[in-house]
Amino acid sequence: MSNKVAMLIADGTEPIEALAPIDILRRGGVDAQIISVMGPKVVLAHNIIVEAEGTINDIDLSDYDMLVVPGGSVGVENLGACEPVRRALAQFMQDGRFVASICAGPMILADLGLLAGRTATCYPGCEGGFPQGAYVEGPTVVVDDNLITASGPGVALDFGVALLRALKGDALSDGVAGDMLMRR
Repeated sequence: MSNKVAMLIADGTEPIEALAPIDILRRGGVDAQIISVMGPKVVLAHNIIVEAEGTINDIDLSDYDMLVVPGGSVGVENLGACEPVRRALAQFMQDGRFVASICAGPMILADLGLLAGRTATCYPGCEGGFPQGAYVEGPTVVVDDNLITASGPGVALDFGVALLRALKGDALSDGVAGDMLMRR
């Protein structure tokens, strides 16, 4: 596996939920790229400006091994309105490739009907569209085969480690977490 990850962002994306996992993935040697569904310069939540490494119009999402959807209510609205993102998420789930989402991001997956028969988490109050029995409550990361979800900004580092673990295994992800002085 080439370990190529697309972190999908838009205006209003929650910064820590995009940047913390990217940092961890890159520490683990993963080719993690920040891909905007808008222009190359994106204004994340809290007025944090990020320059994306590519835009949805410049890349082919099928070239990636994992798609990551961060939260932030405005960011999720913008990502959820992007038809290429919606198509790619559905295709990745159908193909058994990795899809990861944190905070309000899993609302997009629920809207697409991708959580049927799965367990997932999200920011409390965002689970309204989840199918019966899918929602796992608590500040946590939930891994269900190729689907990785997390509850919110406070677990962004743990979410990043879970992404790295899915791609590179326990030893490397534990090493990265240890080097970052994360409590395990």
